[in-house]
Amino acid sequence: MKKIYMDHSATTRTDNDVATFMVKYMTETYGNPSSVHSFGREARKAVDEAREKVAQAIGAQPDEIIFTSGGTEADNLAVRGVAYANRKRGNHIITSSIEHHAVLDTCKSLEREGFEVTYLPVDEYGMVRTEDLKNAITDRTILVSIMHANNEVGTIQPIKEIGAIARGKGIPLHSDTVQSIGKIPVDVNELNIDLLAISAHKFYGPKGIGCLYMRKGVRMLPVTFGGSQERKRRPGTLNVPGIAGLGLAIEKAAVSVGEQAPYQARLRDRMIKGIMEKIDYVKLNGHPAERLPNNVNLSFQFIEGESLLLSLDMKGVAASSGSACTSGSLDPSHVLLAMGLSHEIAHGSLRLTLGKENTEEEADYVIEVLPEIVKRLRAMSPLYAGRVQADKHQSEECCSNV
Repeated sequence: MKKIYMDHSATTRTDNDVATFMVKYMTETYGNPSSVHSFGREARKAVDEAREKVAQAIGAQPDEIIFTSGGTEADNLAVRGVAYANRKRGNHIITSSIEHHAVLDTCKSLEREGFEVTYLPVDEYGMVRTEDLKNAITDRTILVSIMHANNEVGTIQPIKEIGAIARGKGIPLHSDTVQSIGKIPVDVNELNIDLLAISAHKFYGPKGIGCLYMRKGVRMLPVTFGGSQERKRRPGTLNVPGIAGLGLAIEKAAVSVGEQAPYQARLRDRMIKGIMEKIDYVKLNGHPAERLPNNVNLSFQFIEGESLLLSLDMKGVAASSGSACTSGSLDPSHVLLAMGLSHEIAHGSLRLTLGKENTEEEADYVIEVLPEIVKRLRAMSPLYAGRVQADKHQSEECCSNV
């Protein structure tokens, strides 16, 4: 049986070069980078080199990079840290209704501490309206947090414009770029971003390591305590193997993005076209053009997404119904609901996310097996039978009136 992995927005396979590179810092250069002896100095050199690679990839300065355990911690540190540091100036935060839960849940926890949060709505494509942002800003606003690209539907936000609006009001912009790094170019200066979250395992690096970019001049307090690492902004012994792997992975991603983005976009469009031509009652979720090059998100009416995933898995295809962090939940996607989809249609969503190793043959295989899966599952749905009968009746009436 074929084994096809199309869940790259959940995680990616660690690149072979990255994995080999990391072993050196587990077995040879294993010192604590905070130690002053030669073992520690060698480990510190690896950390410094990785910091430079990350900074170069996003147009930042090395001392603006703070290593974390991943994107979730980076988002928490940015949102909570900026909120606490600026509490005397204001208590209002603006975010969107389709953010990753790393941001949404952090904002909800801050609301319980007396902060006020505005959750901007999105249009039918999952796009934030810049006019809504302008109207939401008050003299008490201390942070705007809008993701660069949505992890479920792939819609790319107008971050450059959003950043310009925030900067014009003297408000820092935090952006979760966990899904966009390695898939599309990201430059913090061009995009007017002041804080940015990164997670290595989304671009062929190891799990359990990420970083936060924080522009010089942004006020932020630490949210964990216990050491002076990362200039007292994030304490704890540094994960040297992970940091080294992150550095190499982002360096390779920055080089290959110009080639990979158009390649994956061609596969994406091939799959969207092929699936929608062969299956009826299907809706494309997300912006048709302003979307990540590897993201295919479709809703199939009259089908439960979980049944669809299990059936695809039996055919050797790994996919998801949305965010990997909420895949165990029975609730429909908060992103799709925010975009105006009904609970019924949102429950039937499928996310296929491509990677550098996927081929046209694999894309065609999915296009081939998916219609039969959908047909079999819909055959068990009384709602589907009723809809087909109703559409047939309506068609006959139209013909008789001609």
